[in-house]
Amino acid sequence: MGRGRAPWPGAAGRRLLLSALLAVTAATALSCADPPGPEAGSGTGGASPEPPSPGEACVSGVGHWARALLDGAEPYGDYQSMGLSNRQYDILREVVAAARDAVRVQGDRHARELTDRQVREACEKEYADGAPDEGGWR
Repeated sequence: MGRGRAPWPGAAGRRLLLSALLAVTAATALSCADPPGPEAGSGTGGASPEPPSPGEACVSGVGHWARALLDGAEPYGDYQSMGLSNRQYDILREVVAAARDAVRVQGDRHARELTDRQVREACEKEYADGAPDEGGWR
């Protein structure tokens, strides 16, 4: 037997095949493993946040559009294209009308405070039980 030669015929091919199988097995095991992340119970996991309550969603949507309209934005289509329900759109119109009056009388800062307060109060009232007061589309 010379130096660098396999001890028996076909041994080099078997070693190559064994190495390839081990590499494929290791790669498969690594790709199927859980990604590294926080330890269980750490409280900082990747769990999805809770969806907002109907009242919070109302405050967010109506508040966004009220501020945008007061800043001079053009109304965007109808209430549905704004992501609002019919009742939320009613709240928006009431709040924006009151805020525009407040701008004329008391200034922009007061109007913004009034808007935030009225949106929050109207949405809390509308969704006090977790759902709109009347009908599925209200």
